[in-house]
Amino acid sequence: MAVCKGCGDDVEALVSVKVGGKAKKLCEDCADRAREESEVAEASESVVQNMMGFKGRR
Repeated sequence: MAVCKGCGDDVEALVSVKVGGKAKKLCEDCADRAREESEVAEASESVVQNMMGFKGRR
């Protein structure tokens, strides 16, 4: 059995997800949450950059 790094539960299979530029092995539920959080963070960063008139990317 494998242990999820996010919730600490024993799961049968882990999924690799890039979070903050680092790959983490999480269970399917934690991986979905991490993907959603990264999408929201990216969208909010884009909105703030547009509001401030920033033209480049990091």
